[in-house]
Amino acid sequence: MTNQHPGRRLLLAGLGAAGTTALLSGCVTAGSSGKGSSGGGAVTLQSNLSAPQAKAAMEDLAAAYAKQGSGRASLNTVAAETFRTQLPTYLTSANPPDVLTWYPGSVAEAYAKKKLLLDLSDVWASPDLKRYSSALNKLCTAASGKKVFVPTTYYWWGMFYRKSNFAKWGVREPKSWDDFLDLCDKLKAKGVAPIGLGAGGNTTWVASAWFDYLNIRINGAPYHRELLAGKHRFDDPEVHKVFDRWREVLPYFDPNGTAVAFQDATTALLNGRSGMMLIGTFFADAVPKNALDDIDFFRFPVIDPKVPLAEEAPTDGYFASARTGRRDEVLDLLRYLATAEAQEIYIKGSSGTALPCHPDAKDAGTPLVKKGRKHIEEAAEITQFFNRDSSDALQPATDTALTKFIAKPKSVGSILTDWQRDAEKIWRA
Repeated sequence: MTNQHPGRRLLLAGLGAAGTTALLSGCVTAGSSGKGSSGGGAVTLQSNLSAPQAKAAMEDLAAAYAKQGSGRASLNTVAAETFRTQLPTYLTSANPPDVLTWYPGSVAEAYAKKKLLLDLSDVWASPDLKRYSSALNKLCTAASGKKVFVPTTYYWWGMFYRKSNFAKWGVREPKSWDDFLDLCDKLKAKGVAPIGLGAGGNTTWVASAWFDYLNIRINGAPYHRELLAGKHRFDDPEVHKVFDRWREVLPYFDPNGTAVAFQDATTALLNGRSGMMLIGTFFADAVPKNALDDIDFFRFPVIDPKVPLAEEAPTDGYFASARTGRRDEVLDLLRYLATAEAQEIYIKGSSGTALPCHPDAKDAGTPLVKKGRKHIEEAAEITQFFNRDSSDALQPATDTALTKFIAKPKSVGSILTDWQRDAEKIWRA
């Protein structure tokens, strides 16, 4: 779960404290340094959890926090992609939101280096967070040694499909890369787009999952993390191997894959217009509750059995603005969000596919969630997601490179050269 060597033992220690679908939201606050000041009033919480079920769960959470009596949270929910582009503005404004949903690791570290995040070490001294794993502890610690993030849930990525559709088509989960290609052939012969993508509109970043998984299956998680940290080049021979494999499956992608957002691709999956989709469990927040029991997934196929098995299991949660004028109230809210009670409220109100970080918090207990937990526990390595293992700043250049490749796979050489050039500019900034 760290950026070094999260083996299975570290992973299992880290998952109880691993990942969340961030929770609350915020508006405006007094613009002080926050060093012990207390401005009073409701803490503003800026949330990117805009899918209907996730938003409702956040509202439940804010209501539960108010009911317990120590403070209030004013929830402000913003469309996820608007939040993503506006986050730097939120954090650098004179009157930023107090608390924001987002990601730990390298993403939080980038903002911490600019002294934009509040030191949350006092929160980590609370009884609940003291029980979180060492892996989560490291993931939420900045290079300065300060704690800058409170994790609340985590989730997994996989190849999701609808069980009734697979049964209707007479196909099964593949066990190998060759099985996977065979499955794609069978679906295509039935007039079904084998693979949905959803990398259009404001969700072009979804395509990064294909790069992540092919890279960790071919070159391994350590190489993947080093590449994203600038220790290798995007035009290296190892990266070319990734795109050679990707070319094998491109003919099976939905032709509208880069024209529609993942929410529309989810609809196509549910309606049987596409067969399967590489996505994170957050997509289930847009799935009707009565269809959730029909959702299943399989592991992204192993390509080289000699490469230790890695999976993407991103962690979500909260950080706070260093400029908040409500430091004491912010710390109180974050202590509450770290409790088992708060995490169970969120899971119950949402699609229930997230896993809690608190070791005592109960997950939804559904067959899908039990399979997902086992899926993560069996991994030898855990990665987060492209921008989480690199930076938010690198994601747009990556979106450009990957969508160009999908449109013109024969131009991969120049695409990777341009990607490396753009990445170097970002790393030097």
